[in-house]
Amino acid sequence: MAALGPGLAHAMVAVTISNVPFYARGIRGAVLLLRSSEFVESARAAGATGARVILRHLLPNVLAPMLVFVSLNIGWMVTETAGLSFLGLGAQPPTPDWGTMLADGRGFITIASHVAAAPGLTIFLSVLGFNTLGEGLREVLDPRSR
Repeated sequence: MAALGPGLAHAMVAVTISNVPFYARGIRGAVLLLRSSEFVESARAAGATGARVILRHLLPNVLAPMLVFVSLNIGWMVTETAGLSFLGLGAQPPTPDWGTMLADGRGFITIASHVAAAPGLTIFLSVLGFNTLGEGLREVLDPRSR
């Protein structure tokens, strides 16, 4: 954010760049688990090229864990973006943003607490919803949980 400056688009770019290692580590871990699997070894023994093994065998098996990673990480990204906006580094007025609304409502917390409570509760509920979605997807897509 220091290099890009304030703004909602810059906050989204910064949050995205900071989360790339999370996804890279998740994909790498899933691929390392699958690359020594019997179905990958049998595809290689049958003469499949590296690209075919990746596209036909590894990618479909990595998509389910990555979908769970994404749904669990969206809540964290919402919190990061709201935090940057709260500090004045995210969306700038008049663009509406939950973090900006929290910062504006901070001055009215003793007079009208709902001004700050509404965006705070909305952030909480959206993060809770995305985390619940991620847990549900994990239970549905994880064959070990059956």
